[in-house]
Amino acid sequence: MKKKLLSVLLAGVMVVSLAACGGGDSGSGSDSGSGSESTAESDESSGGGSEGGHKLTVWTWDPAFNIPAIKEAGEIYKAEVDPDFELEVIETLSDDCETKLQTCAESGDFGTMADIILMQDNSYQKFVSFYPEAFTDLTDSGIDFSEFAEGKLAYSTVEGKNYGVPFDNGAVISCYRTDILDEAGYTIDDLTDIDWDKFIEIGKAVKEKTGKYMLSGQANSQDIIMMMLQSAGASLFNEDGTPNLVGNDALNECIDIYQEMVKEGIFYEVNEWDEYVSSITNEQCAGTINGNWIMATIMGMEDTSGNWAITNMPKLMKTEGATNYSNNGGSSWYISSNCQNTDLAFDFMAKTFAGSVTLYENILPPTGAISTWGPAGDSEAYQAPQEFWSDQPIFATVVDFAEKTPSNNTSAYYYDVREVVSTAIQDIMSGGGEKDAVLEQAQADAEFYYQ
Repeated sequence: MKKKLLSVLLAGVMVVSLAACGGGDSGSGSDSGSGSESTAESDESSGGGSEGGHKLTVWTWDPAFNIPAIKEAGEIYKAEVDPDFELEVIETLSDDCETKLQTCAESGDFGTMADIILMQDNSYQKFVSFYPEAFTDLTDSGIDFSEFAEGKLAYSTVEGKNYGVPFDNGAVISCYRTDILDEAGYTIDDLTDIDWDKFIEIGKAVKEKTGKYMLSGQANSQDIIMMMLQSAGASLFNEDGTPNLVGNDALNECIDIYQEMVKEGIFYEVNEWDEYVSSITNEQCAGTINGNWIMATIMGMEDTSGNWAITNMPKLMKTEGATNYSNNGGSSWYISSNCQNTDLAFDFMAKTFAGSVTLYENILPPTGAISTWGPAGDSEAYQAPQEFWSDQPIFATVVDFAEKTPSNNTSAYYYDVREVVSTAIQDIMSGGGEKDAVLEQAQADAEFYYQ
């Protein structure tokens, strides 16, 4: 029953998951989304775990981000550990990784799967729940998972077992134009370690004095609500993964804050990803709050170099466990059950993505991939000031933010329920019903997926 239901729901996951990691169509190298500009390899070259020896195969996407990162890991392992090592990287779209995995699982034949597969963090929860037999348990692999940020690691931990090696950092950052803040009489310090009430107060002053919104976001994809929730360790789900929408005090607080920001004219609602990007690049907004991969988009505005700074996000006022740290987007590496040489795969991961400062230093300049592996944050490359960002050591800062991000409950139906909630919030904002009534209907809609 559940496996048949997954076939119906998969298409929805693939569409919604684009926005969660940077908007899908942005094509940004720092976006760990579906890599829409990449092209999958032909079926003849897209399968097969390697049979022992010194070779591993990988499915991943994005020739500007994930692919150069894993290739650099292969080069480092070859140079430092095994001179006979060979890594075959097969460019495969995120959606295609998921489709091929599903096809293999439903046929009961995993023989065409690569040894290592990159998957988006929230998408993975669905697949490991339905098809745990497709993945290798890494708990006793020798990898030191304690060195990864807890909030990131939670995405690949299922029933206390580790199934993935975290890759790119999705820690949330608040990015602000320092020149616009200065015009309104504020500095980046005024927006550091604050709550949402203070943020709204500053936002109203900035709007009055400069005419700029403080933030923008897609009304049909509530990234901001999801980031607010995780910042307090809260979510849309109970501990057992069932939907928790009615009587969810944290969700109610987040919706109230969102409504107030829109009402006060400091949050600009848009419909599409391109409109969101334009609201930043056309200087309609004084800043943005998103996963740190948004920095690649901002840095495309070369003429604004030196006029940007980052800090942490505002925190909730009423919800227990509130912090100024959250996550939005990211992916992790998984070893498939088809891997014929798990000892090699374990060692490769342990000595690269879970053990090499050099790797993270080398991939930082060409890809902008920031680690969630703690030791990388202490390196010189991560500590170096960045001229574009007002000489802040932004890479080390992002690692620090990730380490402070609380984990929260997730579900195999994360994207399905997220879409239900996004629709409900649009109904509330448009006057389609009172909040409590709309959330009651949303709860019923979400529970459909669990039947």
